[in-house]
Amino acid sequence: MGPLDPSLSWQHALIAAAAGYLCGSVPFGLLFSWAFGEGDVRTIGSGSIGATNVLRTGNYAAAALTLAFDAAKAMLPVWWMGILFGTDAGLITALFAFLGHLYPVWLGFKGGKGIAVSLGILLIVHWPVAALALGTWLAMLALFRISSLSALVTAVATPVYMAVFGKPHAAVLCVLLAVLVFIAHSANIRRLLRGEEPRVGRSKPA
Repeated sequence: MGPLDPSLSWQHALIAAAAGYLCGSVPFGLLFSWAFGEGDVRTIGSGSIGATNVLRTGNYAAAALTLAFDAAKAMLPVWWMGILFGTDAGLITALFAFLGHLYPVWLGFKGGKGIAVSLGILLIVHWPVAALALGTWLAMLALFRISSLSALVTAVATPVYMAVFGKPHAAVLCVLLAVLVFIAHSANIRRLLRGEEPRVGRSKPA
């Protein structure tokens, strides 16, 4: 991997990071669960503000909107910062959008687990990898019916896909995102190792 684009100034990198974090930290899952009269989604299931946990309210519209807006809150700033300051600025924005979703300052740094945000990032960074990642997630879910396992396997596979497509900087970004996905899923990993992780359709934390 080569160095970052030397034309990217620290000021532009800082703007990209701030834009990514602020957009990523918007808690759409919490907002939509409130808007649809489902209360505080943090009090049910895993306590996450992501679409999977919003789905546990039984409100499919709120969950679908959360999924779409969580992806969009990464896509838009990554796309815009990439246009303004270059590809590497977009990658910095992507990392901080992911961090904003996982650790939103407005919610005591307790957010979602980043799957929809990851998809939004990949769609902008290199959409063929987004398609492969989504296919991997769906295939794992069909085989094992464990959402967290699907997410973890996809997180590991995605940097490999980026490397195969000759995107070294994006591959490094995906490695960092994979590390964060594993941290966010630490409780799930412990349950997987104990054989206690629930399968799709059961109402236990995931």
